[in-house]
Amino acid sequence: MGELFRSEEMTLAQLFLQSESAYCCVSELGEIGMVQFRDLNPDVNVFQRKFVNEVRRCEEMDRKLRFVEKEIKKANINIVDTGENPEVPFPRDMIDLEATFEKLENELKEINTNQEALKKNFLELTELKHILRRTQQFFDEMEDPSLMEESSTLLDPNEVGRVAPLRLGFVAGVIGRERIPTFERMLWRVCRGNVFLRQADIEDPLEDPTTGDHVYKSVFIIFFQGDQLKNRVKKICEGFRASLYPCPETPQERKEMAAGVNTRIDDLQMVLNQTEDHRQHVLQAAAKTVRVWFIKVRKMKAIYHTLNLCNIDVTQKCLIAEIWCPVSDLDSIQFALRRGTEKSGSTVPSILNRMQTKQTPPTYNKTNKFTSGFQNIVDAYGIGNYREINPAPYTIITFPFLFAVMFGDLGHGILMTCAALYLVLRETRLIAQKNENEMFSMVFAGRYIILLMGIFSIYTGIIYNDCFSKSLNVFGSSWSVRAMFTAKEANWTPLLLILFKKEMLQLDPAVQGVFGGPYPIGIDPIWNLASNKLTFLNSFKMKMSVILGVIHMLFGVTLSLFNHTYFKKPLNIWLGFIPEIVFMGSLFGYLVILIFYKWTAYNAEISKDAPSLLIAFINMFLFNYNDPTNKPLYRGQMAIQCLLVVIALACVPCMLIVKTLVLRKQYLWRKHLGTQNFGGIRVGNGPTEDEAEIIQHDQLSQHSEEEPEFNFADVAVHQAIHTIEYCLGCISNTASYLRLWALSLAHAQLSEVLWSMVMKIGFSPNIGFSFVIFIVFAFFATLTVCILLIMEGLSAFLHALRLHWVEFQNKFYSGQGFKFMPFTFNSILEGKFED
Repeated sequence: MGELFRSEEMTLAQLFLQSESAYCCVSELGEIGMVQFRDLNPDVNVFQRKFVNEVRRCEEMDRKLRFVEKEIKKANINIVDTGENPEVPFPRDMIDLEATFEKLENELKEINTNQEALKKNFLELTELKHILRRTQQFFDEMEDPSLMEESSTLLDPNEVGRVAPLRLGFVAGVIGRERIPTFERMLWRVCRGNVFLRQADIEDPLEDPTTGDHVYKSVFIIFFQGDQLKNRVKKICEGFRASLYPCPETPQERKEMAAGVNTRIDDLQMVLNQTEDHRQHVLQAAAKTVRVWFIKVRKMKAIYHTLNLCNIDVTQKCLIAEIWCPVSDLDSIQFALRRGTEKSGSTVPSILNRMQTKQTPPTYNKTNKFTSGFQNIVDAYGIGNYREINPAPYTIITFPFLFAVMFGDLGHGILMTCAALYLVLRETRLIAQKNENEMFSMVFAGRYIILLMGIFSIYTGIIYNDCFSKSLNVFGSSWSVRAMFTAKEANWTPLLLILFKKEMLQLDPAVQGVFGGPYPIGIDPIWNLASNKLTFLNSFKMKMSVILGVIHMLFGVTLSLFNHTYFKKPLNIWLGFIPEIVFMGSLFGYLVILIFYKWTAYNAEISKDAPSLLIAFINMFLFNYNDPTNKPLYRGQMAIQCLLVVIALACVPCMLIVKTLVLRKQYLWRKHLGTQNFGGIRVGNGPTEDEAEIIQHDQLSQHSEEEPEFNFADVAVHQAIHTIEYCLGCISNTASYLRLWALSLAHAQLSEVLWSMVMKIGFSPNIGFSFVIFIVFAFFATLTVCILLIMEGLSAFLHALRLHWVEFQNKFYSGQGFKFMPFTFNSILEGKFED
């Protein structure tokens, strides 16, 4: 149970692994995920390590599998994920895997190459088919006498008769449809208008064999005269990436060629279909096992990468590794090593030897699916120091509670609880779906946090008696209000009065015969009608925020005592914890006592004469007790408050000066051993000579490696910063907790504005309960979810986060450690593999 409140006890251990069993032992350690390997070759280049060739082979297999995966996804085939966790293949199985992947890759590449060539041939034949059909139409049109006369106007009228008998040359081809305008202009400019262009669009899109995209093209035919124009036309076509095809001049030849082209297209289509079927069969077979192959290859790569962190002894028969591991898991690690040795067939067992070290171990906090979300909140601020008090167990209660204080609404809390319950009850199915949406993943990871926030919001909503900005009249009002309404309204239920009453009431608790006693739980619903509602609620919520804030901070300071006790630092207890707790208690703890005293000492009849706590608290620091506008709360107030201020001020030099001087004295005492001899006479109050020798041996053995030289100026500045930060932080942090009141007020007012501007329209007597109310309610529900649940919920979440990080955790939590990162295969199974 202690590990829940403090990080796990860690140890540095040395592993001696036989070369033939090292692979299997590391594999078993990766399955249990309880050890963190240290790099014993930090100065050795990655490419000069022993198992670099094996890592490269694994990377090559991983590349081939990524190629196969890409082809599977391109074919829109679903990869089968059975959730299987295959065992790590033996090193001798790597050759078989390499051969399998090589064969599969080559087969796919060959299929793709053949398919691309067939598609390219099919595209060319298809384009030629369209050219033959379109050019036949062009020639048929040109044989029309009217069209011949129209085309002859392009030439000089004086030369028509002389040029007409000459035969014109032509080229035909296909070009992208979007390039036709530019292509036509270029022909006109380069050939000076001495060519005749005809083009027609191909209705069906054609598939590009290289990219697989569908493109729209057009058929064109260009008539010209002379070889010079022919060369120009061909260069322009080449520049615009137009495909030119041979086209016979006579109709009979074009007809025969078209028939041959159609026959070849049919044969080619059949071959393409068979090729595609074979490709689909290969990819579907690979899709069933590609995930298992990925896991096997990446596990092998992770093992060899880990083996590269080890040292090899001079005999080349043993690998030496250093690991960080929890002390409580040493038995599991030993069992995993024995299991790995047996699996490898080795007869020499692996040796696990614990080491003594002064290096700071990593911080490891065991979590489950419930506590992991709260631990992530703490770790986002900073990883705790080794064996430091872990704030996560306390955050499980305080975080959702402080959130609920700001978010408190019964209706909104129920909606949030239902949403979180859906995620919790269907978590197994949602995990199996592996949704990659980042926003959903973040919300799903915090489902238990949201569940507790919703439950606590229901509780605070009952205390505030607030449900969608309306109060619930469960026990009846403690106020007698029937005399304030008309005879008709006097027969209304209290709920109808709260919903529809437009006139505002001024409630006075001191009125005799009206107030019937305290409400059983929460706030009386009649306050929802009162004009002085905010005055009453603001006073209540402001004082409540101060009380909760001071208790929360005092609890944080108290937790620092457990850190000082565990790390055996009595100086921090006497000159750190005690002055801090006394300083805060004598000032802000006293303020909390005054709040409770005022609640109990003044009733409704004499509450108007009660002094202001804020003015009294300010006068306490100013030693001003002659203020006629603010009378004392009790007898002897001046003496008690003066004593408390003096005590608080006396705590400051204890933290600021005394602790620094004591630290300096301890350092000098350790350095000089507290004794000096002058002529055989012992001078000083230090230990005896025998004790000094023992102390010297212990201290030098502990600090021989690295102990920073004591610098009085640095220590004094550091202690001054800590003291000033703490003293000023007590004031600013207490004021910061007033956000509990401010956010609660803002949420209640937004909810009330939303009701009065939207939902109240549906309840209007002029509209009645018609179809309009459904439209209004849909609009109200949408705004409630978007604004009050999501936006306001996120705002309250962030403010609660700040209260824990700054106001609570800085009292005892330094967060300057580093996280325990065990070698585990779970990241590979979750698809988050990283080297």
